[in-house]
Amino acid sequence: MGHLSLRGVPGSSRDDVVCWIGDALKVKVKARPEKGRANEAAVALLADRLGIDPSSIALVSGHASPAKVVAVAGMDDEAIRSAFPREKPSKTRSVRSWD
Repeated sequence: MGHLSLRGVPGSSRDDVVCWIGDALKVKVKARPEKGRANEAAVALLADRLGIDPSSIALVSGHASPAKVVAVAGMDDEAIRSAFPREKPSKTRSVRSWD
């Protein structure tokens, strides 16, 4: 089971995996941080990008914080990180090379 640090931004205009900030992956979601909706949206977004079922991802810490850690069943840390390449964000567009 691999782990991934996230920096969550709820209430965004769209759901998107933006870029790496140090060792954390910045994730924006449209959902508001109410009743766990933003956390659920972040998990769904990651699952979609990793091509796995959302039930394979569990929020380990940061339930009420922008700094989160998720555990991904069936993948190690290296496999998770390689799914989200480290690219320098462009000033004109967000990093979306994972599609």
